[in-house]
Formats: sequence, structure tokens, C-alpha cells
Amino acid sequence: MSHNSTEVLTGAGVLAVAAGFLFYMAQVGGIGGGSSGDSIYTASFRSAEGIGVGTDVRLAGVKVGSVLDMDLDPETFRAETVLSVDPAVQLPEDTAIVISSEGLLGGSFVELLPGGSPFTIEPGSEILDTQSSVSVVQLLLKFVSGDGE
Repeated sequence: MSHNSTEVLTGAGVLAVAAGFLFYMAQVGGIGGGSSGDSIYTASFRSAEGIGVGTDVRLAGVKVGSVLDMDLDPETFRAETVLSVDPAVQLPEDTAIVISSEGLLGGSFVELLPGGSPFTIEPGSEILDTQSSVSVVQLLLKFVSGDGE
């Protein structure tokens, strides 16, 4: 009987470790979108190259949210994004939003650059000051061709 109980306890331990690992990966990977209490904002980018649903939204290098949805506006041909941000983060109304990269070979993320306004932007509003991603390939082609704009 002790042999059987040892197998049951070992199996339960393996299942507990697996569940803990899945929970950790869901938290780190941002699986499941934002929490129900997050503030939602929208932004329109000329090019959203490098980001997608689940991409981190960071402020001062700290993850404060994620990209919830992306669609193409057929009238303006711009990438319309929906972002969730931690409600504890009060964004000034002149906040800028930029698509940044972690390096030459790193991934992209959405960066919030708060302004100096004393007034805050209301959740559900659109962040108007946006800067699209910079294509490394286009920069290299400009450098190689000698096109110095």
C-alpha cells in the first residue's frame, strides 16, 4: 500500500509543479489580456510593424499593460490599436506613445512617454501623439545608398 501512496503523492507533486509553471507563464507572457480593472486607451499608428496582440506596454521600462486588439482602419489605412494600462498609472493628456525595439535583434514593445500636463487623459480616450516603428531595413538602405535626409 505504501508503494501506491508514494506514486499518488509523486503524481500530485508533478501536477502541482506543472500548474504553477502554467500560472507563471500566463503571468509573464501576458496570456489572457488585461485584467478587468485595467484602463483602456486607443491609438492610431501609420505603421504598427513589430507589435501584435499581447505586446507589452511599458512606461520607464516597466510593463504597465498590453496590446489588446489591432485592426486596420480601411478609410485612413492606419493601424488602430487598443491598449490596456494599469489603472494606478494616471497618464497626462499630452502623453506620447511610441513603438520601440529592445535592440537590433530584440522584439518590439509599445512605450508610453508621459508629458508635463497637469491634466490626465480619461480611460477610453485616444492617445493622439503617436510615433510608428522605425524599420531597421529602411535605415540600412538609406545608409548604403547615401540618401542623407
